[in-house]
Amino acid sequence: MSGPEPASPDDRHAAFQDGYFRKWNYADRGRGRFSMYWFARRYYAALVRRYAPRDHGALLEIGCGEGDLLSLLQDDFKAVGIDVIPEAVERTRRIAPRAEARLQDGEELGAFASGAFSAVVSLHVFEHLADPAAAIGEVSRLLKPGGVFVFATPQPDYAMRRFKDRANDAIGKDLTHINVQPPAVWRGWCDAAGLDVVRHFADGLWDVPYLPVIPAKVQFAFFGLPALAQVLTRTTLTPLSMGVNQILIARKR
Repeated sequence: MSGPEPASPDDRHAAFQDGYFRKWNYADRGRGRFSMYWFARRYYAALVRRYAPRDHGALLEIGCGEGDLLSLLQDDFKAVGIDVIPEAVERTRRIAPRAEARLQDGEELGAFASGAFSAVVSLHVFEHLADPAAAIGEVSRLLKPGGVFVFATPQPDYAMRRFKDRANDAIGKDLTHINVQPPAVWRGWCDAAGLDVVRHFADGLWDVPYLPVIPAKVQFAFFGLPALAQVLTRTTLTPLSMGVNQILIARKR
């Protein structure tokens, strides 16, 4: 299945149209019940509930995709999701009817009041943005003191990547990844925006195969076991060197 063309400076949204969630990494990734994706969304929902203020306040998801996370959080917060893909927003409205879903750019957050949210979450969005540092600054503005920002983004320096073709692995093959940054960069941007990092860890080595000869399913069972344990126990223990993606939880000062 062919992927969308990468975004151009003249039209950053060119790649993000209906059908996006059937392409790139999504093309060969199951998202049904008990899939890796299904477990991951429940894990992220648990993280948000654990670290967000217990004030039943508002939550913003930047890049809500097709609404799977908001459907899990819509009863815990006054939930709002934004995305630039019309099809995704329509599905979010169907499966998360108690949340508000808007067709809106994640880099244009000026319509939201300062301090309006107890939590902001964004999964695999900020690597697509032209200016992630400015977007993190806006996230900080939107959060009330003590509010949390939970986001996931690729970890370009994970240990097993040296065994992969960097142009065609899960990180490199998506040409809309225009801002893949190492962990220290994201921490620096958060600190500059007034966000204190609470947890910074990885999701696991799921992008198999890494080694020749050994079947991919065997490698997935071996390398993926720590990630599965982390998800099931809802802990944050995986070192940054041991995951394809990094997960960062930061709190507004």
